Amino acid sequence: MTYEDFNAFCGSLPATTHVVQWGGAHVWKVGGKVFAIGGWDDGDGIRVTFKVSDLAYEILRDGPGLRPAPYFATRGMKWIQYFGGLTEDELKAYLTDSHEIVSRGLTKKKQRELGLNQD
Repeated sequence: MTYEDFNAFCGSLPATTHVVQWGGAHVWKVGGKVFAIGGWDDGDGIRVTFKVSDLAYEILRDGPGLRPAPYFATRGMKWIQYFGGLTEDELKAYLTDSHEIVSRGLTKKKQRELGLNQD
């Protein structure tokens, strides 16, 4: 996956916004809350940070090409940084899950305004 692919995929998820901040990182938000960050490429390929469930965190944190996300994980948050080790489809599934986890944390009013989680 390239950063262009990452941005296109995140942009295809409902009610997302994109901003470039924190030293050129591509930050994706839903309802004003971050769900994915792409950036900090050290020349070895794309790096993507995303929020995960408690179970996914336990599974992914020691996987090849994955690690607890710097800054986030040191504060007890369940975020993973990807730099390999997942297929593109798996990465997209985790990005979709991150979007849902974050969107479900929004107020019910905000979710209704954005047309999210109305099931």
